[in-house]
Amino acid sequence: MAGLDAIDRNIIRLLRLNARMSNIKLAEEVGLSPSACLRRIRVLEHDGVIRGYTALVDHSSREAAMAVIINITLDRQTEDYLTRFETAVRRHPEIRECYLMTGGSDYLLRVEVDSAAEFERIHTEILSTLPGVSRIHSSFSIRNVLATRRSSAK
Repeated sequence: MAGLDAIDRNIIRLLRLNARMSNIKLAEEVGLSPSACLRRIRVLEHDGVIRGYTALVDHSSREAAMAVIINITLDRQTEDYLTRFETAVRRHPEIRECYLMTGGSDYLLRVEVDSAAEFERIHTEILSTLPGVSRIHSSFSIRNVLATRRSSAK
């Protein structure tokens, strides 16, 4: 987040804690007028710093929801291979998160499933058909320990 000033960073921090915070409350917290605060938020959105808003869902309300963490290794790490893989991943809403990684694998993906059979379908129909994949290593979560990026720093 280079190029952001302390107020922008504070706005982002507060929105990460509560994206539904009213603009009036947010403006008060960061020391701006509501109109100035809203202008900054719009600039952060326009510039792609804030890419969207989402809801964190308590998966304990779903009986058997499991997160599956998947490490993907590609045949090659060329720009073409990376671009083709990332384009294909974006077409599948079953893939909730995708990170380009350093270390032993090229990508880390997260999917959520209700059963081993559902994961088998995702593995067969989606993961194994992604372009350039040479290795897929999957791990099933036992339980969720932390599902937020909360920051207590002010």
